[in-house]
Amino acid sequence: MAAKLEQLDVYRLSLPLIKPYRLSFIEVREFDTVLAYARDSEGRSGWGEATLLTGYTEETIEGSYRLACETAEVIIGLSLQKASRKIESLTAAAPFTATALFTALEMLQGAPLLNVHGGARVPLLALLHGETAGELEAEIEAHLSTGYRTFKLKIGFDVHKDLDKVRTVQSILSGRGRIRIDANQGYSIADACRFAASLSPESIELLEQTCRADDWSAACSVAAVSVVPLMLDESIYSMDDVERAAESGAASFIKFKLMKSGGIEKLKAALDRIRALGMTPVLGNGVACDLGCWMEACVAARSVDNAGEMNGFLKTSASLFRDRLQVEDGALVLTEAFVPEIDRSVLERHLKDRHLRAA
Repeated sequence: MAAKLEQLDVYRLSLPLIKPYRLSFIEVREFDTVLAYARDSEGRSGWGEATLLTGYTEETIEGSYRLACETAEVIIGLSLQKASRKIESLTAAAPFTATALFTALEMLQGAPLLNVHGGARVPLLALLHGETAGELEAEIEAHLSTGYRTFKLKIGFDVHKDLDKVRTVQSILSGRGRIRIDANQGYSIADACRFAASLSPESIELLEQTCRADDWSAACSVAAVSVVPLMLDESIYSMDDVERAAESGAASFIKFKLMKSGGIEKLKAALDRIRALGMTPVLGNGVACDLGCWMEACVAARSVDNAGEMNGFLKTSASLFRDRLQVEDGALVLTEAFVPEIDRSVLERHLKDRHLRAA
């Protein structure tokens, strides 16, 4: 007899950050997160996560939580196969919400990609917060001493100041690491072209998402003048966008995230397709909690050969896991057959709302 979905609980959380996370379009002080807990008729269980960032996705925390609760009412009591199909139908319009629900079912069913045989170490990048040369130097030296070799610098505010900041970081690094520069859609076409053409390529791995996500003409214009490789992130919301990036030549790197993919296996397929199209996949979500970051790292261990961006779990003031994820020498350490246990006391402390549904 096919296993049925007997329980699907949905939680809405607000997790404060250790320090504000400044992007060109918003300053993030807390993560707005939807968690899904699924249990089947055989007693197996799993969790899924969606963390919503206004300005990055059209989904909102209110809409995601509401949709997840409504879906729980519809699919409870169905076979896992039928429940999965219902969730998949949400992916095109609400990928973040669909991912939270679908990955809970994948984890419940023992998704092979979540079992990293023999363990693995996934190198992470380090985010630079400093504003002054002194602050940046202290950060960089501290990160280098703990094993980090890839650094992310947020720009997209003022071209001249941003260029000066990049040069400062290059001078401090002196070839000891690589830099990813992320504009988070902050520039106009003119400013983006000026910035990309004025860089010195030394130590720069890539320049990410200089203009608005929906402005593909701008992306191509920047690609035509940039002296460093470009990466698209916010422009990539589906596999159609990946195909478009390859056809247009707008980027050499494509960043993908679990919350855009609709599921763990789908994420792996997306990364493989990016590579097959001649581009380099980058994986990881800097705005995700422990659960999403762990799942991404499990996939990265098999599918990505550059620094992962799944470092959101390091930004929150509390861990959702009873046993925290471990970082050693700048790498997230994955142990074989690790099964995360949600810390219910943390969940309760940061809970905004809940919807409990059992058959």
